Amino acid sequence: MIPEVSVSFPWQVLAGVSAARRRNLLRQVRESGLHGVTVGDHISFQGGAGFDGLVSAASLLASDDEIPVLVAVYLLALRHPMAVARQVATLSELSPGRLTLGVGVGGDDRAEVANAGVDPSTRGRRTDESLELVRRLLDGEEVTHHGEFFMLDSARVLPAPSPGVPVVVGGKGRAAVRRTAALGDGWIGIFCSARRFGETRSSILEESARIGREAPPTWFGASVWCGIDRDPAVAEASLGGEMESLYKLPYDKFRHIAPAGNPEHVAGWLAPFVAAGAAHLTLVPAGPSPEASVDAVAEVARILRA
Repeated sequence: MIPEVSVSFPWQVLAGVSAARRRNLLRQVRESGLHGVTVGDHISFQGGAGFDGLVSAASLLASDDEIPVLVAVYLLALRHPMAVARQVATLSELSPGRLTLGVGVGGDDRAEVANAGVDPSTRGRRTDESLELVRRLLDGEEVTHHGEFFMLDSARVLPAPSPGVPVVVGGKGRAAVRRTAALGDGWIGIFCSARRFGETRSSILEESARIGREAPPTWFGASVWCGIDRDPAVAEASLGGEMESLYKLPYDKFRHIAPAGNPEHVAGWLAPFVAAGAAHLTLVPAGPSPEASVDAVAEVARILRA
């Protein structure tokens, strides 16, 4: 299997460069042979950091006529499904076939969830209910729904995206398996080992068969933080600094799931994911500049394709 490799930029990079530099960066991504760009999503993470995933996607899709964008992962439980469906449908109209929506429950920062008006203990159930509604609305269905969290009467979002927007589920554990098997076009693993990735993929396919889903999930990918430099010490220092700044935890907490080293080392670390069925890889690189990060990720992708 030859994986599609995309690059993810921290929100500070997207917000901190000029429009011209952003366009040049996206052209560099395309010309380097990378598949596309991934953006994250947070409302107010660890004291206020964040960057809206769909707004970020809109900026990138409008800055380049070809590049695909993956939102991974959008905190669906913190938004209303009707509004999300309309935003996604609008982006699809503007850039047909170039958007993939990843959804997750969030919760790494419970204050972020609570401050958005959501009881953190309900975020899984809210995500399930919202995801089903978003899927139906994006299919062009007229939806009447009186649920635990949302009420819709004869609701529609038209025109329905054509082609459809793939919706992939993030997360881990039994809940992510069940959610993906029932409602997702695929699954994206975040902060997991290659062994756990392969086990989760198998469990999703088994659960899809058990519930009799006619079109089981086919999109399987992983998002991985990494430090890439010819000097392993520089790679680790860059990665550790980025992750500690964002997550307020020491890099040692992430070392086993966030590789740092030269391109050959990082590619070797990722190879078991590909062997386990990861056809889509997003690398979140820590480097001296976004342009240098694109070059480093492209080198890892070339090694994986060799």
